[in-house]
This record gives sequence, structure tokens and C-alpha cells, in this order.
Amino acid sequence: MSRPSARGRSRLRDLPLLGWLLAAVIVAIVHRWLPDANWLMLHLVLLGALTHSIIVWSFHFTQTLLRSPASPRDASWQATRLGLVAGGAAAVLVGVPTDWWPLTLAGGLAVATAAVWHGLVLWRMLRRALPARFQVTVRYYLWAAASLVLGAGLGVTLAWGWPDPWHGRLLVAHALANVLGWVGLTLTGTLLTLWPTMLRTQLDPTAERWTRQALPVLTGAIAVGVAGALAGIGPIAGLGVLAYLAGLCLWGRGLWRPIRKSPPREFGPASVAIGLVWLMIGLTWASWLLATAPDWQVVREGFAWPAAALGAGFGVQVLTGALSYLLPSVLGGGPSVVRAGQAWFNRAGSFRLIAINGGLALWLLPTTSWVKVTGSLLALAAAASFLPLMVLGLRASIAARKLLIAVREGEVAEPDPPQPPRVERPSIFTAGQLIAGLTALATAVVIGVGVDPAAAGITGVADALVQPTGKTVKVEVTAIGMRYTPSEIHVDAGDRLVVELVNSDTTTHDLVIGSARTPRIAPGSRTELDAGVIGASTTAYCSVPGHRQMGMVLAVIVDNAPAAPGASSPPPTHDMDQMGHHPTGSNPSTPPTAQDVLDPVLAPLNDEREHRITLTVQELPLEVAPGVWQRRWTYNGHPVGPTLHGRVGDTFVITLVNDGSMGHSIDFHAGSLAPDRPMRTIEPGESLTYRFTATKAGIWMYHCSTMPMSAHIAAGMAGAVVIEPDGLPQVDRSYLLVQSEVYLQTRATDAASATEVNADLAATGQPSYVVFNGVANGYDTRPLTARVGERVRVWVLDAGPNHTSSFHIVGAQFDTVLTEGSYQLKRGRDPFGDHGGAQALGLQPAQGGFVETVFPEAGRYPVVTHIMADAERGAHGYVQVGP
Repeated sequence: MSRPSARGRSRLRDLPLLGWLLAAVIVAIVHRWLPDANWLMLHLVLLGALTHSIIVWSFHFTQTLLRSPASPRDASWQATRLGLVAGGAAAVLVGVPTDWWPLTLAGGLAVATAAVWHGLVLWRMLRRALPARFQVTVRYYLWAAASLVLGAGLGVTLAWGWPDPWHGRLLVAHALANVLGWVGLTLTGTLLTLWPTMLRTQLDPTAERWTRQALPVLTGAIAVGVAGALAGIGPIAGLGVLAYLAGLCLWGRGLWRPIRKSPPREFGPASVAIGLVWLMIGLTWASWLLATAPDWQVVREGFAWPAAALGAGFGVQVLTGALSYLLPSVLGGGPSVVRAGQAWFNRAGSFRLIAINGGLALWLLPTTSWVKVTGSLLALAAAASFLPLMVLGLRASIAARKLLIAVREGEVAEPDPPQPPRVERPSIFTAGQLIAGLTALATAVVIGVGVDPAAAGITGVADALVQPTGKTVKVEVTAIGMRYTPSEIHVDAGDRLVVELVNSDTTTHDLVIGSARTPRIAPGSRTELDAGVIGASTTAYCSVPGHRQMGMVLAVIVDNAPAAPGASSPPPTHDMDQMGHHPTGSNPSTPPTAQDVLDPVLAPLNDEREHRITLTVQELPLEVAPGVWQRRWTYNGHPVGPTLHGRVGDTFVITLVNDGSMGHSIDFHAGSLAPDRPMRTIEPGESLTYRFTATKAGIWMYHCSTMPMSAHIAAGMAGAVVIEPDGLPQVDRSYLLVQSEVYLQTRATDAASATEVNADLAATGQPSYVVFNGVANGYDTRPLTARVGERVRVWVLDAGPNHTSSFHIVGAQFDTVLTEGSYQLKRGRDPFGDHGGAQALGLQPAQGGFVETVFPEAGRYPVVTHIMADAERGAHGYVQVGP
């Protein structure tokens, strides 16, 4: 194994870095299928790649500045520290997403131990060194190591799973300690000497003085910011961030003269400079959020945006920029070796910078969702290109170094004629690359707008008979508390209306005015809608199903003009002749597709006492009746959510991942705990972990609790948890049926034309279908099965959201009935001497139980709810009993 020195070749220096960055790229590509993907990407870069690089290069610069070369023993201990950091980081990156806190604790302790060890080594080197210039850089490294210890401790504490406000307070304190302290102090201390070196110019004589004066300002600002966050005083934490910005400005005075004298001509210094700009943007954003947020939940939800600017804009670009200069330079061998490597690192440099920063800006700005997608893909591709360029650059430098050694030793002849030395390196900022980068950026925008032009607000609501006035009315509308504020907008006929929509609510919203609409935006976001020229009064609304019914409407009033016919209502949401209200009967002409009819068998229990499952929210078309499709909101893509099965005392750890287009949540009735944090609504791309212990037996409902709940449950977001009591007798067959309702907007006959839940009908309880396990009459053509004499248990849950159930099997009698955890009738324990029986299991919405029966003879036994109108709507099936 090579020595972990920054000088010369070192696999331990380069390969872990490549691994962390490659893992970050992979997670970015597959993020939609991973829980906590955004957290993983950020920490793979900051905790993985950046922390590894800081340990390597701060040790190298300390040796160089203090003229204290490392002994073989020092190098061996450095290798151990790097291994400790890598192992600890890996443990944290596994422990947090899996909610395995002991592993997170072990990883955090490993990282903190490595940081303390690293700081003590640097402190010892500083104490033993003779007085020298730039020792202040090592003092920056010492404070940075202390910050990492603090940040690691806060991170481990945060991973315990605190509710708000403590979750938000710990999150901010953790971020400030790590980003401003560990990363920020290391960077500012290093750039004192590295910055003019990268620019190939002289150091500003005053730079060391400014750097020395800035250190107490920066460390004091970190202390104020962390203390303010932990104390729960957002403005104080924001003040700490602003003070840090002031310290950066003081320190930055030493950077100004070198950049004026020698502007960046290569990728490395240009990338570092742009990264510093993103640092200023991210900190300004964070300080504003801390100063203005009404509570820590809003801080937590909004902190993802400045974190993205700091992680992708600052962290990635400073790291890749610094390495583009350092890696070829430390191999040794002189200018020819350095030029050979940096020729690769500079390839398409300005194109990559434009693509990375332009794509990141498109993602952060209030653009449409598809523009965000195309912009982020462009930025990802450009940033990921650093990995192959790094490999090729190192190979080129190594090859040039070998050739130089061979020439010196006389093994090969010196090239003839010798190349004259270059006085000035060519600039990466060529017209061709600039044009190519801007073209790629424009293409990303065009593709994003072209995929969904309506979301970009291209269409309007102009009335051809209205003469435009030439006046533009701009109004800011805030979505909060399931309302728009203001609730009315007044314009004159012919005015052009532009609405700035600000989402200050806790869930996703949009705004539709006529044919113009915004994209759906997350809490804390804003977007602009150009509604065009307004000719008549109309009612704008939120198109997220159920939100309009809860009051999210906005009156656009044209003064002194009558409302246009039909203008006061959004597009029709249902047609009574198309919704499937007509009874489907018990013999559908076309059987449902196999994948849409769930296997009703309740799987037997195993020996597991801790159950881990990931529930991924997916919005996709499914058949809800023979030949009838609806766009369903699902857990894991099934008509009803997966069944969880356990015993009293079992622990369930559920990871909820929102891959939908709006906010969703989950509520498990089988667990008893405070709902504030685990049952909160999470936005698209977010995830949460829900842990509970089953202490009571029965069949329990779980469901989405995002409002309006009637629409979310009716759209398919419900399932069952079966907790068996101790001593439950074995039976020959066990089935589970979940009764629910379907509310159609239109009777779609294929997946492509499927529409979402009709929230109007769900709110009034007028279902198109009532179903077992999500498909009307699904068990008519795929019946449950049994044999004569077998004992059959059927668990039933009424998921509603509105209709009761009276579960009945025609031709059968029940000798055991359990409702809501209590036996109503139990075989062998009834007052009629085992002659008592029951004919139906009556359930209210969210109630459940089971029945048992033994079929006396072969035949086809109908399974229904005895609320016959609902049976005729599809709550019907069969048990096929064989001899």
C-alpha cells in the first residue's frame, strides 16, 4: 500500500476520494429509488470526499509550512486516521438512512476520534516548529478540527430522532459547525497561500494580516450561530451567519490583489472562485431563513435550499477546483509533469463551469419541475466528468514523470528539438467553450419547457374580444393554511395579470388561472404565473386533488364586467354517466388484469420480532374495475398498501419515501406515539422513518393523513397491520380483505386517460365503486379457495373513508367473531354451548376484525358487504369451496 502522503503517488490519497465522489454520482442518478437520497448525496460529498481531502491536505500543508517532513511512522499513523474517518463516515451513511442509531453513534465517535487525533498531531507539530510565516494557517486547521468534533456530536444527537423544534435547532447547529467550521475554516486557512499559487502570481503582502484578524471573527461567529440555534433563537443564529460573512469579507481582502493581477485562466482557480461565490449565496440565504422563519419546522423544511447551494455550489466546486491544481502539482517532476496533468483537468473547463453553475441555478430558481430536472441533469453530468478527467490527468502526469526520469537516467533520448518553455498558459475561457456552455444551458431550458409548456405559463386566458390595455398587474399571492392570501385580485378588462405565488404552507400547492398554471411547488418555494390578458372574471384554484374543496380558490375579478359563462368554475370534475355509478353486477364481462387483483392470502408469521419495510409513494394508473382505470396514489404501487403482520411486542420500522408529485404522509393506528413528527406530511423527494412497537392485538388501519384525508385514502393510500394476540388458534386458511371506496372523475378505459380521485365526491361520500382490496369484483374471477371441513379465517378492515361495512359470506355461518380486538363470539366459549353463531361482521370506517367459518359442502359462496348498494358497486367476490 502506498504511503498516505500528499506528495507523489498515493492510492490511499486518491482512491477513497474517487470512491466517495463516484458514490455521490450514483446516488444522484438513482435518487428517486433511495430513501434519504438528498441527505446521502450531501454527506457523501461533505462527510466523505471533503473530510477525506481535508485530513490529507491539511496534514500536507502543515508539514510544508512548518518545514516538518513526515517520518514513516507519521505516515503510518496518518493512514490509520484516514481509515478511521472512512469507516466512521461509512457507518454514519448507513446508520442514518436505516434508523440504526447505535451504528450512527459508532460512526460519529470514529469521526470525532479521528478529528481529535488529527488536531493533536497538528498542534504538536506547531509547538515543535521554529517560528515561521503562515503559522496562522495551522491555527485555522486546529479550530476546524474542534468544529468537526462539535459537528459530529450534534449530528449523532440529531440522528436520535427529535421532534420539532429540537430537530430544526440541532440541524442548524450541526450544519453551522461542520460547514462553517470544519470546511470553511480549513478552506480560508489554506487559500492564504494556495490562492496566489493557483493563480501563478505573488502573494498580497497584507494577506497574512487579514487572515490573522479574520480568525477570531470567524470562530466567534460560529459560536454565536451554534449557540443561537441550540437556544432556539433563530435571529441570533442568523446574526452569527452574517458575522461569518463579515469575517469572510475581511479575510477576502487578501485574495483581491492576486486575482486583479492574474485573473483565473485555468479550471482550478476559476472553480474555487465560483465556489466562494456560492458560499456567500448559501450563507446569505441561510441567515435570511433563520431571521424570518416563524418556527423551527419552517427552518428545517426550508434549509434544504441553502444546503444545496453550499453542498453542490460551494463544496463540490471548491473540492474539484483545488484538486485540479494540487494533484498534478504534488507528483513532482517539474513543469512538464504538471502541464501534462493539468491539460486534462482543464479540458472543456469553461463549458463545465457554465453547465454546473447554470444547471444548479435552474434547479434552485422557481422554474418548472421539468426545467429543474433538465438543469440538474446537465449540472450532474458536467460535475461527474471530473472523475474520468482526474484519472486521465493523474495518468498523464505519471507518464510524463516516468519519461522525465528515463531521460535523466539516459534510458531514452531527450526529445528533439526540446520544447520551449511557455510564458503564459492558455485560458480555458475560449469563445467556442462559452458558446457551447450557454447553448447546453439554453437547450436544457427549451427541453424542460417543451415537455410541459403549460407548467411554464406559456398559455394564457386572453379573451379575443377584449382590447388589451397595455397595463400589467403584478400581485403576490401567498398559499398558507389551505387558503390563498389575498383571496381576491381586481383588474380591469384587458389588463395582463402576473401572479407571484409563494408557498408558505406545509404542503405542495399550485395555481391554475384558466389554461395557465404553475408547477406544483414545495413549501418555502415561489414561482411566477403569467395568466395573460384577462377578459372576464374567473376563479383560480389549486389543482392538487382536494385542495380546492378545502378552500384553495382565488377570485380574479374584472371590475365593471360580468362573469363569462362558465368562467367561475374550473373544468368539470365528473360526469354522472361516466363514473361507473351503474351497478357492475357480479359477472363482469372483462376480468381485471392479473396484476391489479391482489393475492388475499395472509402470509403466516415468521420468527422476526423487528419488521423493516420501505413504503414508497407512487402515483400511477391502476384498474379499479374491469376495464376502468384511475390514477391511484399508492404505497409501493399496489391497489392497497402492503400488509404488515406481527405479534404483540413486535417493533416496526417503516421508511416512507415520497416519489409522488405532492405532499403525502402515513399514520399507523397500530402504534401509540405523538403524531407531530412521524405523521408529518413530507414533500416529493423527501423521506421519513416511522418506528412503533405493537402493544395491542387486532387488525389496524394505516393511511395517509395529509389533508384532505378523504381524497388521499380514497385514492388508495391505506393498508392493514395485523397484530396477532398470544395463543391465537391456528386455522387451515387465512385471508385478508380491505374494503374501501373509489371516486372517479371520468370512466377511463385505458391507463393513458386515467384521472385522479374525484375529491368532490369523496368529500360527500358518493362512491363510483366499493371494492375489496382495491378492485371492484376482483374476486369474482379470482375467488378465494377452501375445502370442505377446513377452518377459514377472514380478516376484514373497513378503510372507508366514508362507508360502513357489513361483511357476510352467503351460505356460511360464523362461529367466531372478533371486532376491534374483542371477541363478540368465540368457538367453545359462548353461552349457547357452541350453538351460537353470527351472520355478519359490522364495521365502521377504520375498524377491523375477523370471522371464522367451516364450509359444510362444496360450492361457490358469494362474499359481500350486506349493505347491498355497496355490494352492487363492487364489494363482491366468491369463495370457491372444493370437496
